[in-house]
Parts: sequence; C-alpha cells; structure tokens
Amino acid sequence: MAEKRYGFEQFDCAPALRLEAHERVAKLHIDSLNRRLDKTEEIMERMEKRLWLTVYGVVGVILAQAFQGLLNAAP
Repeated sequence: MAEKRYGFEQFDCAPALRLEAHERVAKLHIDSLNRRLDKTEEIMERMEKRLWLTVYGVVGVILAQAFQGLLNAAP
C-alpha cells in the first residue's frame, strides 16, 4: 500500500515504486556504513590509548634506567 502524498491521488506506478525501493536500499547501505565507521573510530581510539600507554611505558623505563645510572655513579 503506497503512502498518501499531499496534493496527489494515491496510486502505484512501477517507476515510483522502483525509486522508493532504491531509496530504501540506499538508506540501509548508508546506515550500515555509518555503523561500520563508528565501530572503526572506536577501535582507533582504543588503539591510540594503547599506543600512548606504550610510549609512556617506554619513556618511564628509559628515565628509570637513567636515574638508576645516576644513583650508581654518585658516591
């Protein structure tokens, strides 16, 4: 059953039905792509946090080794 359109009588025709079907399919594709993009952004944010934790860890180890070297060198 077709929707009632303002100013027009209600009737079904093949080109209009095909266009509406195409619009629905395109909307489904766009919604799916948006969901995938959101998931990808979440994954990238988690990876970025892990990367920064790794960088801070490496810097911490280097600073600890340097501090330990200074303590061993001091009398």
